[in-house]
Amino acid sequence: MSLTLVVIALCLWHCRQAAASDTMAGSGQVVQDAFGSVDSRSVDRFTLRNKNGMEVQVISYGATITSIKAADKNGKIEDLVLGFDDIDGYLKSNNPYFGATIGRVANRINSGKFKIGDKSYQISLNKGNFTLHGGFKGFDKVIWDSYVNGNKVIFSYVSCDGEEGYPGAVLSQVTYELTDDNELKITMNASSTKPTPVNLCNHSYFNLGGHATGAQSIYDHLAMINADYYTVTDKESIPTGEIASVADTPFDLRKSTPLKTGIPAADKFAGKGGYDHNLCINSDGKDGLQFVARVLHPNSGRQLEVYSNQPGVQFYTGNSISEITGKGGNVYKKHAAFCLETQVYPDAVNHANFPNSILYPGDDYHHEVIYKFTVKT
Repeated sequence: MSLTLVVIALCLWHCRQAAASDTMAGSGQVVQDAFGSVDSRSVDRFTLRNKNGMEVQVISYGATITSIKAADKNGKIEDLVLGFDDIDGYLKSNNPYFGATIGRVANRINSGKFKIGDKSYQISLNKGNFTLHGGFKGFDKVIWDSYVNGNKVIFSYVSCDGEEGYPGAVLSQVTYELTDDNELKITMNASSTKPTPVNLCNHSYFNLGGHATGAQSIYDHLAMINADYYTVTDKESIPTGEIASVADTPFDLRKSTPLKTGIPAADKFAGKGGYDHNLCINSDGKDGLQFVARVLHPNSGRQLEVYSNQPGVQFYTGNSISEITGKGGNVYKKHAAFCLETQVYPDAVNHANFPNSILYPGDDYHHEVIYKFTVKT
């Protein structure tokens, strides 16, 4: 083990001890309990609550969001994300990354190949002829170390040099914070010992009508995304390198659009069953968070706004969900939810005209996203 990894390992051991101490002391802001075990290692669950009665639960397996509970316009509280009741569900092969932290690289890398400088790399091919969401054992399938700091939960994971074929050891940290403004703030940081692609994202599946209300509820949603352009893809959703205008396409979501018309239009246009594309977020030219999207469910009055410092967002409408038994025994089917995955463009490592996804030693990867929940009466 390199000296760098020894130092990292010692730091994580210290954080583990501190987390245990903090939890026993009890901050009153984060509650910790058990959520089963994986390979004889315990999985911890953390419950964050605010003064409005909103509640978010995250687990150390995959640094995963398992529940987001918020009130509707009548005060009724429901869980708004798809997921499972226990750890066994998250371990099943049909788990479509519900709520997970995706890494080392979210989305697709064509043929699992890329070049950094003069050196070529071949990483795991876990999905046909491409790499999806980090490989066979991405960041969503490992237990992260955890640390509670006030109203925040901080997860840390060391991805070793060569894991899934990626170069360099990478230390990643994901912080979850729930504010009294009903904002779920997620911060993702990473550093590396060698140049390597890094593109983390959160893969929550939202249904603002309630996680069990299905496609009919999703069709009632109105979606708006702040993007003038999108990345064109082939039949396997691999970017061609072209960045095209959303004008005169179903990806023109610059005005609030009913998903009951948008989803079939997107399917007819691109043949992917609905929306499953990266949209290029408009920037105001300033550093920091940009407005990404707004989704409203008129029946409940719940509204989700998304802000991020990332250049893209994958808008996905659960086109591949098929008979998955989730929380409370409810069966999730096609179009049961939508995802807004803030990210660098897919396959960016292979396209010079895309935003950079290479993390160099001495630099910091920093990804912020806010999911803000409000109610329109």
